[in-house]
Formats: sequence, structure tokens, C-alpha cells
Amino acid sequence: MPVLTQDRNTPRLAGDMREGDVAADALIHAGAIVVRGADGFLREGQEGAGLVGVGCAQERVDNRGGVDGDKQLSYRSGIYRYANSAGGDEITSADIGQKAYLVDDQTVAKTNGTGARSPAGFVDGLDADGVWVRFDEALINIS
Repeated sequence: MPVLTQDRNTPRLAGDMREGDVAADALIHAGAIVVRGADGFLREGQEGAGLVGVGCAQERVDNRGGVDGDKQLSYRSGIYRYANSAGGDEITSADIGQKAYLVDDQTVAKTNGTGARSPAGFVDGLDADGVWVRFDEALINIS
């Protein structure tokens, strides 16, 4: 493409609201952790390799029986509270700033489970009700 020779009205995406294509046979509940698979499609948070946390589902989308991309999902990046794992995988205040790993669509853990779990995001804090997870897909992918 040639260089500009006049002013350009460049579109801008502002804020933390995103939308993406949902994977085949996925059921994502509002409020669930949303992940992107290596194929680029969105799924509910789950244990498995090749996934990355992208945010919190803003609606319920049922693509069971559908094919990849039949439905779209609105989700938000940002910081959200989810359930903490237990035992050796329980996240503590010493883990703030470290990665949190996916257990399911509402639970995160301290470790990757010997490679069985993908990163959800970063531990931003914790309280008696759970772990505050910062979802930033770009940052997870470069770290």
C-alpha cells in the first residue's frame, strides 16, 4: 500500500469489550472464564494445553451442535474474581503477579499441572472469596 498523501480517518477500538467466534459444540455461560484455542475460536475455560484466557463472558452462548464460528460471544478483558484451587495448587499472596492456570470455567490454580493446564491470566490479588485474575491475552502470549 502506498504512503498517505492526505489525512486519514483511522478506526479505533476502545475499551475492554471484545467479540469473537465460538468453537463448535461449546456452551459458554455468562460470567465464565473465556479462552481462545490454538484454532482462534472461543471456548469455556477448561483444563487443557494450547488455550489462553481472554476474559469474562458477558452473555450465555450455546453453540452445541453448531460448527466453528456459527455463534459470536461478547466478552471483556480486565480483572475478575474466580474460585481458587486447593492443596498444592492453591494460589496465595506470594503468587501475586504470577500466572494463574485454568482448571475449569470458574476456577484457577497456581501451577500448570505438569503441562496439562494453560494460562488464564495473572494473579492480581486474592481475598476470602477467590482470586482476582487479570486477563490480557497479548501479555500472556508474550510472557
